[in-house]
Amino acid sequence: MLTFIQFIIHGGAVIWALTLCSVIAVTLFFYKIWQLWATLALSSTLGDIARSLLENNQRSKALALVDGQSNPRAKIIASTLQLFNKSSLSLSDAKAESIRIAQLLVGQLNSYLRVLEVIATIAPLLGLLGTVLGMIEAFKAMEAAGSQVNPAILSGGIWQALLTTAVGMAVAIPVSIAHSWLERRVEVETGKISDDIGWLFTLQTTINHKNTHLQTVQPAATLQNAS
Repeated sequence: MLTFIQFIIHGGAVIWALTLCSVIAVTLFFYKIWQLWATLALSSTLGDIARSLLENNQRSKALALVDGQSNPRAKIIASTLQLFNKSSLSLSDAKAESIRIAQLLVGQLNSYLRVLEVIATIAPLLGLLGTVLGMIEAFKAMEAAGSQVNPAILSGGIWQALLTTAVGMAVAIPVSIAHSWLERRVEVETGKISDDIGWLFTLQTTINHKNTHLQTVQPAATLQNAS
């Protein structure tokens, strides 16, 4: 452990930058795990339950279930149902507003993923930069030694220079895996939110058509009875 700490201290700017990148990546990874667990895992079935209630024409119960919840699917269902209750909004306007809210929710799920992506990209490049700088220093030392070059000193400088590439890859590989996993979780949730919006508006369109049909049929039936 002491050797590793000494390596970090004396590793130079590149190693310090890689260490900082690793600390930021670990912090963001655990933050995203907590965020996804708190918003998705704790209430993952709310959206499906609400849809089941809506299919059974229990809109008030569905709205009461999802209203005020932190789950993105629950939020978009609650927001869309509230938009349907506003008579001043047309169906197209309600859909545009629902999509806008969904984009905000997806943006929250995607927060800080770009930082992880950047770290996974630049970490090996920083390691390579450290290697190049180390090789330059090693060959400068060899040039300064002239004919009295000690191969042991040269090889020691080279392996120390290559070590920065190893550190860069050691940072980049797990960060890249973590980013891909988190991104996939967000993609799955985004797909569910999009499906919820489409399903809700299809259901509302069907209800509107039924209401329009009833409004047309009832006056006709009244006229027939009167005649």
